[in-house]
Amino acid sequence: MLLQTVRPNIVQAIRAFRVDDLLSAAQDLGHHFLYANLSSAQTKQEVLEGIAQAFLFPPHFGKNLDALHDCMTDLVNKSGSQSGFVVVLEQLPDSPRFDREAREQLLDVFRDAADFWGERKIPFRCFYSFQ
Repeated sequence: MLLQTVRPNIVQAIRAFRVDDLLSAAQDLGHHFLYANLSSAQTKQEVLEGIAQAFLFPPHFGKNLDALHDCMTDLVNKSGSQSGFVVVLEQLPDSPRFDREAREQLLDVFRDAADFWGERKIPFRCFYSFQ
């Protein structure tokens, strides 16, 4: 199985994994598969909007990092029992308008979500790539 060698609660570069294989692995495990292709985003606001649309966040999503954290943790936790998550953030921007600091802040939200779900013994694996 593809994810056997990947820790259950981690945020890491996608590296040699293919999106289709991660989708199949998530389906095999009965985990949620959340995918956002952010190739057209250039700013933090556009990245957050792209994630919100791709992950089907509620219309009242605040399009900031705190709201993203709430949607990835508390909101989902309150919706009921969860089996696990495989998240793919493909083509994060690498531009002056979304620099290394902005990327790390975004990935920190997903690291916090991995910790949140890890405390509940629920796998949360997040994979990302850059443009």
